[in-house]
Order: sequence, then structure tokens, then C-alpha cells
Amino acid sequence: MMASLLDSVVSYLPSVSASDHASVVALNLFVALLCACIVLGHLLEENRWMNESITALLIGLATGVVILLISNGKSSHLLVFSEDLFFIYLLPPIIFNAGFQVKKKQFFRNFVTIMLFGAIGTVISCTVITLGVTQFFKKLDIGTFDLGDYLAIGAIFAATDSVCTLQVLNQDETPLLYSLVFGEGVVNDATSVVVFNAIQSFDLTHLNHEAAFQFLGNFFYLFVLSTLLGVATGLISAYVIKKLYFGRHSTDREVALMMLMAYLSYMLAELFDLSGILTVFFCGIVMSHYTWHNVTESSRITTKHTFATLSFLAETFIFLYVGMDALDIDKWRSVSDSPGTSVAVSSILIGLLMLGRAAFVFPLSFLSNLAKKNQSEKIDFKMQVVIWWSGLMRGAVSMALAYNKFTRAGKTDLRGNAIMITSTITVCLFSTMVFGMLTKPLIRFLLPHQKATTSFLSDGHTPKSIQIPLIDQDSFIEFTGNNHNVPRPNSIRGFLTRPTRTVHYYWRQFDDSFMRPVFGGRGFVPFVPGSPTERDPPTDPSSV
Repeated sequence: MMASLLDSVVSYLPSVSASDHASVVALNLFVALLCACIVLGHLLEENRWMNESITALLIGLATGVVILLISNGKSSHLLVFSEDLFFIYLLPPIIFNAGFQVKKKQFFRNFVTIMLFGAIGTVISCTVITLGVTQFFKKLDIGTFDLGDYLAIGAIFAATDSVCTLQVLNQDETPLLYSLVFGEGVVNDATSVVVFNAIQSFDLTHLNHEAAFQFLGNFFYLFVLSTLLGVATGLISAYVIKKLYFGRHSTDREVALMMLMAYLSYMLAELFDLSGILTVFFCGIVMSHYTWHNVTESSRITTKHTFATLSFLAETFIFLYVGMDALDIDKWRSVSDSPGTSVAVSSILIGLLMLGRAAFVFPLSFLSNLAKKNQSEKIDFKMQVVIWWSGLMRGAVSMALAYNKFTRAGKTDLRGNAIMITSTITVCLFSTMVFGMLTKPLIRFLLPHQKATTSFLSDGHTPKSIQIPLIDQDSFIEFTGNNHNVPRPNSIRGFLTRPTRTVHYYWRQFDDSFMRPVFGGRGFVPFVPGSPTERDPPTDPSSV
């Protein structure tokens, strides 16, 4: 018996070795493709139609075709798609870096509008898509779907792709648009995931008013707790680094602690069934406001570029894989007998997501404009069109949710589920390629002077006054809040746009008096003799 067991182990070893060798080859090829994406993206940087996400998609598609030919049509990708890979390893660095680098003043200036678009708008879009697919899919022979399936489809395609939007828009060129579209994207992703998970765990056989209120209460509970968890994690990291001041001995410890605390915030949210997207985003904002100023100069430079690099690699990885997975032969073989049905489903979904987005962007923009007295802060029709168009892209979040709903371990045997998977891939590819390629030209056509029109806080008192309100969150408020010799405005416009008695002003007073003395930040970094400190206050990572 012992001999037979030994023989079986020995016979198994070559297969294990062969499997490991195949994995190593696949990883080598994938890393090489990532390098190719970076090089080609750099060469095509000035192209008005292309961006790095589209470049990665095209390389992924081309690679999928080559692998199909080499494998005689058996496979098209090097790695198997995993929801855990996306949600646990790839999404956190992208969202954290977005919060770490975001222009905080622009984000919180438009916070109410962002919440309108991201939370209420997502629910409206989900409702429109759900009603549409309920009507149209019943007329198509694609399988038997129940109410839970239709609601899940609405949540899947209500999720805009903030990764695509980040690469299409530039927050320095179009700060107001970037803050609205990206801020909505973060809240939208969180809302879509929360709604999707609620649908999966909700008893749809007993729908009543009490259940609806319970659903809304659960959403606000998740939103508030997720935000507080991110803020708390960021403050703890700031306090620990400020008190212990690791930079006296090793900047490596500062960098390591910042990275681990950032990732810990996301994993804690997942552990407590909260929204990791919101948690890690607000953790990034708090860390850039407090923690980043408590570390040494070399650590500030290192963390800023490290977080940006990890985010960039994760984005490129996602688009490269989506391109390869689009040609997965097993999924397309299931719908090969009815290509017309698959095309019809994809077309209906694209039409519904365009309609669903229009159903909330324009009405909610109108409501937002009613609450703004300053004409220059209102969202005009051209900007509304750009916001509507920029949010039409769908990507990895939609794909991950679709895989969760319609596959088991990446495989699907039901024809209806296979149609939904292939349609999701088609919608993601089409929206990213077409809408993504046209977004830059559309912005340049509709808003050729966007940079100048958004500098409405400029008062001409300093040479950098045009850039300060939009690029630097803190310095302008510091200047107006601490300098008692600021000239009085000599016009009504100057009076209306002078931010001396705003929410930002009062928050800054509270921040300077209570928060920064405890948690550190600009101007409150403890001086330690012999430590690498700098003479001038550091520049915020989200303002460089």
C-alpha cells in the first residue's frame, strides 16, 4: 500500500511541475504585455483619440486572437478571471490613489451634487434599466429570468467605470468636470455594489413599504459607517506616525505603515460587510490631509509616486485582461446558434444605459443649479452633455458583478446566462472604445475654454490666483483665513466669490484649532533634531 501511494505521488509530480511551468510562462507573457501597454501608451499619449485604457484593450484583443490561433480555438486568455482578484487586489489601489490625489476643495465644494448623481442617480438609472430589460427581454428568447435577475441586471449596468473616466478626463485641465464625474463614479460604484448585494440577499417574494424603508436604511447605514471607518483608519495612521515619528530611524517604516494602513481600511470594510470602495476612498483623503504631512520629505515623494504607480498598473492590468477575456471561446460557443439575439440584447442594454443616465443627469443638474446662486458655479447644458457622455463607459465593475450573478467559477452552462455574459463584455468593449475615444474630442468641442471658465474664484491679487482655487485646496483658504489685511472686494462679483465665510472657512478654523494639533498635518509636524525635515511647508499630494 505504501509503495502504491509513493507511485501515485511520483506520477503526480510531473503534472504539478508542468502546471507550475505553464503558470510561470503565462505570468511572463502577461508582464511583457503590461510593459508593451506602457510603452505604446506613452507613444500614443498625444493622440486625441487614444488613451492608455483603449491601448490596453486593443493589445488584449490582439493577444486573445493570437492565443486562439495558437491553441486552435481552445482558449483566448492567460489568466482566469477572478472576482477576488479584482475586488481585493486591483480595485483598492485605484480607489485609494484617487482619494489620495483628488482635489479636495473641488470635491467637497460639489459634494451635494456628487451625492445626488452618485446615490440617487444610480438608483434612477438602475430603475430605468430594470424596467427596460423587463419589457424587452420577455420578447426575446434568451431564457427564464425572474424579478431578482432583472434587478441585478439594472444594478450591473448602472455601475459606471470610474477607471475609464479617470484616464479620459484630467483634473488639472477640467477640474470641475473631473470632480463631478469622478466623485459620482466613486459613489456610483459603491452604490451599485451595495444595491447588487442587497438584491442578492433580499427576499423579493415579500415586497412592501416596510421592506423599501429597510433597504434605504441599510444603504445609509453602509454609507455612513463605511465613510467613518475610512476616516478613522486615516486618523489612526496620522496619529501613530506623528507620535512615533518613524522617520528618525527609517523612512521605510513610514512608507510601509502608510501602505498597510490604507489596505487595512479596505479589508476591514470587507470584513464587516461595508463598502470597501467608500472606506478606502475617504481613507485616502484623510491620509493626504494629515498623515502625508507627518512623514519625512523622502517618504512624501516615495508614497505619492508609489500609490500612483500601483494604481496605474492595476488599471492597465484590468483593461488588458478585459480585452483578452472578450474572446473567451467557451462563452461565445454557447450563443453561436443565435448571434442576432446576442446583438439585440447588447444593443438594448446600450440604449437603456444611455437613457438611464440621461434620466438623472439633466433633471438632477437642474435641481442642483436651483440651489446655486452664483451663475459661474452652475452646470450649464454643455457641461451636462459632457457629464452624461463621460459616464456612459462600463468596465471591470460591471463585468465582475455579471460574473458573480451569471457564472459559477467562471463557467456557465445556461444559454441565458451565457448571453448575459457575452452581452456584458460587448457593452464594456463598445462603451470603452467608442465613448472613451470620443470623450476628449467632445470636451474640446463643447468646452474649448474649460480651464479658464472654471477659475471663477480668481481675484487677481496674486500671480497664481487663477490656479490656486482649483489646483491647491488649502493655500487659498489659508491665505484668506489667516491674512487679516486682505483687500475688501470692490464689486458685487468679488463680494460673492470671496470665500471668507463659507463651510471651508469654518472647517479650516476647526481643523487648525483641534484636528491638526492632535493628528498633525501642514504646519504641525513635530521637529526632531537630526531628522530630515524641510524648511518650507510641503505641497499637498493632491495639489501637485
